[in-house]
Amino acid sequence: MLIKLDIKSDRVNGLSFHRKRPWILFSLHSGVIQLWDYRLRTMIRRFVEHEGPVRGVHIHNSRPWFVSGGDDYKIIVWNYNTHMCLFTLLGHLDRIRTVQFHHEKPWIVSASDDQTIRIWNWQSRTCISVLTGHNHNAMCASFHPKEDLVVSASSDHTVRVWDITSLGNKTASPADDAIVKYVLEGHDRGVNWASFHPTLPLIVSGSDDQQIKLWRMNETKAWEVVDTLRGHINNVSSVIFHAKQDMIISSSEDKRICVWDATKRTKFHTYQCERFRTWVLAVHPEINLLAAGHDSGMAVFKFERERPAFAFSGDSLFYAKDGFLSYYEYSSQKDSQVIPIQRPDSRRLNQNPRTLSYSPTENAVLICSDLDGGSYELYITPKDKVGRGGIVQGAKKGTCGSAVFLTRNKFAVLEKSTGQEVLVKNLKNEVIEKSSLPIPTDGIFYAGAGKLLCKSEDKLVIFDLQRRLVLGELQTPFVRYVVWSDDMESVALLSKDTIVFASKKLVFQCTLHETVGVKSGAWDDNGAFIYTTLNHIKYCLPNGESGIIRSLDVPIYITKVSGNTIFCLDRDGKNRVITINATEHLFKLSLLRKRYGHVMSMLNTSPLCGQATIAYLQQKGFPEVALHFSEDERIRFNLALESGNLRSAFASATQINEKDHWYRLGVEALRQGNSGIAEFAYQQTENFEKLSFLYLITGNIDKLSKLMKTAEVKNNVMSQFHNALYVGDVKERVKVLENAGHLPLAYITASVHGLNDIAERLATELGDNVPVLPEGKTPSLLMPPSPVMCGGDWPLLRAIKGIFESAARGGAVDGDWGKRLDMIDIDEMEIRDIDGILEEAEEENFEGGEWVLVAHQPERDTPKVSANARSSISVTPSQGMPVKGELRRRRRFQVVDIEP
Repeated sequence: MLIKLDIKSDRVNGLSFHRKRPWILFSLHSGVIQLWDYRLRTMIRRFVEHEGPVRGVHIHNSRPWFVSGGDDYKIIVWNYNTHMCLFTLLGHLDRIRTVQFHHEKPWIVSASDDQTIRIWNWQSRTCISVLTGHNHNAMCASFHPKEDLVVSASSDHTVRVWDITSLGNKTASPADDAIVKYVLEGHDRGVNWASFHPTLPLIVSGSDDQQIKLWRMNETKAWEVVDTLRGHINNVSSVIFHAKQDMIISSSEDKRICVWDATKRTKFHTYQCERFRTWVLAVHPEINLLAAGHDSGMAVFKFERERPAFAFSGDSLFYAKDGFLSYYEYSSQKDSQVIPIQRPDSRRLNQNPRTLSYSPTENAVLICSDLDGGSYELYITPKDKVGRGGIVQGAKKGTCGSAVFLTRNKFAVLEKSTGQEVLVKNLKNEVIEKSSLPIPTDGIFYAGAGKLLCKSEDKLVIFDLQRRLVLGELQTPFVRYVVWSDDMESVALLSKDTIVFASKKLVFQCTLHETVGVKSGAWDDNGAFIYTTLNHIKYCLPNGESGIIRSLDVPIYITKVSGNTIFCLDRDGKNRVITINATEHLFKLSLLRKRYGHVMSMLNTSPLCGQATIAYLQQKGFPEVALHFSEDERIRFNLALESGNLRSAFASATQINEKDHWYRLGVEALRQGNSGIAEFAYQQTENFEKLSFLYLITGNIDKLSKLMKTAEVKNNVMSQFHNALYVGDVKERVKVLENAGHLPLAYITASVHGLNDIAERLATELGDNVPVLPEGKTPSLLMPPSPVMCGGDWPLLRAIKGIFESAARGGAVDGDWGKRLDMIDIDEMEIRDIDGILEEAEEENFEGGEWVLVAHQPERDTPKVSANARSSISVTPSQGMPVKGELRRRRRFQVVDIEP
């Protein structure tokens, strides 16, 4: 048996698997109950309510409940989702050994040291029946999986079967309506456990007499099957049937777990616990798992390896299933058995084929297993594999640590005794060569003609047997499986929860870590690695990026990937074909390899969407591509600004209509030299200072004058003065200074600019405080310099057109996408005239001697540039590269002249 989970804790008394989820519940002698995820190996919840040891737990089949019973005489029903105790059932007079839900009815059965078995209705929360008859401790009780029967085991040496059919109509107070159907006597000492077979009329029981007995029953009687199972040397504490196979599993205080053939009633496997006595067992009702509780914790086991051994070449797949070598053809999806490979009387755990190697030219199959401590079998299959018409020769056998084909007619065998020598044999099983390996080796894999991958605990070496030369080595976790790409240029090394990617000479490329076990993998046609875990199909790209393709109900083992089709084997050895959506990883792979034409094709045909795709594109420097997917306006606005797409940013800002977004749009528009959008954005935020600066640098004196009047109406003295300074309006500046109480400055300004009438009036008001003007200097009017361009936009930022936009318009994409430099226009813009702002300001209400601004809704029309304005807004910078880098590159591209 293979350990899947090992938990150290106090003594475990009760166990229960969840039917659907990968959970196991167990109760401790300390009074604590724990719920664990055995796939992730993590504790989910911890429940504390009982006083003293908790001896029995059971999870409900359909509700999020479990029931527990302990030495405090209490039965507690819990909700494991809410972590709450729902209710408590009281009635037993001594410690409670086991509890169990009925699979259909609202019943709970409990067994106690008060010598009774009680059946409870959890809907009415009452005891509906007390089963009396045992004259010593009732050690366990359980419902039949299909019929209205209960089986109980007692320290009085008997097993009893109870008929509870009449309880189905019970609605009154407790009464002894259940009747004893059979009393099974045969054990010499107390019986610790008894349980029903899931489908057959059988009962198995284990006792302190160290024996396991099998009982058969019919409608009228029950009797002991002749063969008693003997093998334990101490008290048998628990014994159960396997849910799917003809096996009986028993645990004992002799620190052993034994597996028995239920048909032949012989023991074929023993697991030695070494230091701990095992008290309780539980078998998963659906899958191949066993749990055992012992003195120092709990362990979850797999009975045997579930991965089928397989090998494929071209259109052919050979795999081992049910003791046969089977053949599967991918193209026709035909499946057939070829030859039997199971040895007679080889019923053991973990003896199924471990690896399978195939030589297509010779129709030879090499199978390795753990039989006899490690062995191989060589089969030459019939030419007509499907028809099974050929003559099958006997298998050629030998012992080995592992074996694999080296060339078409030679195979290498690792000697298990030394682990450092390999024998090269021909198809007649004759040794033709013997070589020493460079490292102590516990497994070998194919690595090309004449080459081997030799693995140790933490190292992998590629070794050329002909030249006796080490071609490469790599430090890795313990490697379980090796998967080569079709061209043998890349290799994936699969460990328990790690995948290491390397080149053909073991040059490290990347590592991928998983939280759950990695089961299988294969390379697809495009160079992506598709792999499976316990519950997902995933992909990994050459740069180490990974993602989920789809989830799985049950684990699968990939044999081949072709396009959107995955060929795989399930745990039952059946071939399955799964269709996947490969769009996501092919899209990322195309971006990684700069196949922009393919990317544009996928954009036009594939329904790519989702926040993950948007985040990925933004992270990788393709925000303009992310705009194709995003529907959220705020996300679109950010992506548009990042990619320099003013058209999309303007549309999103109009929909959002918040000052912060308009401000950011204005900054980007000014950076790109789009005065129209910058003006519109500043108008929406009523940022008159930035509007003044914009009108100044574009030489728009008329709008500056109107802004000056707006500032006067809004009583914004500084803005009024600045605008008067920008337009060279001396009278307005004198007026502002006079109204602000700065009469000396107003007098000087009027005097130096020749406004004598105003200067005389101000001198009269100043009286003796008239400032003295300097002599011998000629005053001049301070005027702003003439702008380089008057009105319209300017090409502040020149950059190449985005590669994806070029592709969308039919331009070159791959090799020559950067040879064109276009300038595009934003059409149908409509800039609000400053007169509208002035009129709104004049309509404000004058209250209390101050101007109060009346709020208004900003215009939502798309702005337009005036007819006489030149619009030459540059195209967005090359997507995925910094702007500075593009400016450095501009000499490499042909620049389209801007019309003067």
